[in-house]
Order: sequence, then structure tokens, then C-alpha cells
Amino acid sequence: MAPPVVIAASVLQYLIAATFVVITVIAYRYGTDAQRAAQAEVARQGFPVEVLARHRVKFSEGAVDALFPFGIAVCLTVLGTLNLAGSDVGRILTWILQPILLVGGGLTTAAQVFPVRYVAPAFAKSGDAARGIDVQAFIGAAQRAFPRLLRPLVITRFALVTAGSVLVIILLAVPSANAWFR
Repeated sequence: MAPPVVIAASVLQYLIAATFVVITVIAYRYGTDAQRAAQAEVARQGFPVEVLARHRVKFSEGAVDALFPFGIAVCLTVLGTLNLAGSDVGRILTWILQPILLVGGGLTTAAQVFPVRYVAPAFAKSGDAARGIDVQAFIGAAQRAFPRLLRPLVITRFALVTAGSVLVIILLAVPSANAWFR
């Protein structure tokens, strides 16, 4: 049986994978409604709804958009399973890919945890109609179109992608893990 540190690392990888799948499914299911809500709020403020597309503000998720997060989930699931099996390849690949997820996923998920903080400055600096839009209002309208469960899931994924990734790397490097992978 795998040592507790390896089990914990694999469970963290499975949890991160699960958040990518669940959030993507929610975005696919409710994203169009959220996009419409954001556009309606922008229109209510007297701005053209195209300004959102022009600035790549998108709440909807298509099938192609889902491929990347599903791919991340598959990779993490495979790595977690390889680590549980004692495969040194799994541990080495985890040490290579988990830091990439930490940085890339951390930046991406931070923008999802703090959307107004990321969108408002971009709109304020723009030279078009976006400058006068109440960002908090249209993001709030979009967020209300999603299930209430989404926000805690996004925060959980951020915590798992950042602190969880660091913990996975550390757990697989401790001496009790070394014995499992020999």
C-alpha cells in the first residue's frame, strides 16, 4: 500500500482534476445565460454589447473550450494514478507538470477569483466605449446567472491549483515517498 504522503498527493491531484471538470460542466451549462446577462447589463448601461467580445470577455463555454480543462483533468488523474502505483515516471512527470499548473493555472484561476480586479483596469485603459462601463455590474449580472455553488468551487480550485500544487510537489519529495518510488 502507498504511504500516506503519496496517497495525500494523489488525492490532491484527483481533487484538482475534479474541480476542472465540474467548473467546466457548469460553465458549459450556464455560460450562455451568464453571457446574455452580462450583455444585457452592458446594454442597460447604454454601451454596445460587442464591447465584451472586442475585449475577450466571455462567460460561455463551448465544446472546444472544454477540451483544455478536460485535458488538464485527464493528465492530473493519470499522474495521480501513476503515483499511487509507485511509478517513478509519474512522480517525475508530476514534478515537471505540477509547477506549470501552479504558475499557469494560478494566474488563470486568480483572474476567475478576482474578475473585477483584472477586467476593470483593462477597460479603464481602453480607448473605446469599454472605459465607461460599470464592470462590477456586468460581472455581477453574469455571476448571478451561474449556480451559487460556482463561486466556492472557483475559490477551491484556486486554492488547490496553487497551495495544493505546492503540497503535491513537497509530499512526493519527502523521504517516505522516496521509498515507494524505488
